[in-house]
Amino acid sequence: MGSTPVTYQVGDAVAVVTISRPEARNALSSDVLRGLAEAMDRAEADPDVRAMVLTGGPKLFASGADVRELRATSPAQYLLSERLACWSRFARFPKPAVAAVAGYVLGGGCELAMTCDFIVAADSAMLGQPEIKLGIIPGAGGTQRWARVSGRFRAAELVLTGGFVDAWTAQRMGLVNQVVPAERVVEAGIAVARSVAAQSPVAARLGKAALRASEEVGVSSGLDYERSLLLTLLSTDDHLEGIDAFLEKRPPSFKGL
Repeated sequence: MGSTPVTYQVGDAVAVVTISRPEARNALSSDVLRGLAEAMDRAEADPDVRAMVLTGGPKLFASGADVRELRATSPAQYLLSERLACWSRFARFPKPAVAAVAGYVLGGGCELAMTCDFIVAADSAMLGQPEIKLGIIPGAGGTQRWARVSGRFRAAELVLTGGFVDAWTAQRMGLVNQVVPAERVVEAGIAVARSVAAQSPVAARLGKAALRASEEVGVSSGLDYERSLLLTLLSTDDHLEGIDAFLEKRPPSFKGL
């Protein structure tokens, strides 16, 4: 990814995007956000990439926003900066994404993980929204996504006190899919991504779209949207391949068509 503190690798239809700014606890500076957005552009454009893993490695995910950078930013500068465009990009990434998190998963780091579709957490992970301790609140989904996942009252414990929860508590709250030893967190995240990548890529993308719509629309509208996506999939070659493979008792070979 050029000079940005973000690395990008592809293997077995999975793009692994890694934040690498350990000297600043992987704080989400403008350079990091830009690098992540560029990585997502690259993964979306690559037809060989069917899923993405977002990680900071086995020791640390992201400690939040770069507070020194934020201290020097006025409200007008914030609104006009690329930060908001980057966050919008993360939320719009259309392919399935897995966050493999360890260590600090705080503030913007927690919000970044919540833009993904799965969260695999190391047993070392501590998650939270400590923005209130800086006299502010989350601004990239921390109030909204936590409340939708765990309920408004549990979300208040994090947003209004700035407290942290460990990986097992986050799993009980519905945010984390699985907890694994820290040294295995990236491997486990890739395993989840590969299991998704083995499915029909068009079905996976539309399934993700339907799930995301459930956060935005009412049940009736969501059911209509779900049905429209199903009708689209009924016209695909992958749908026929899936049925033929099932009847012939063999693994399917999905082409994304």
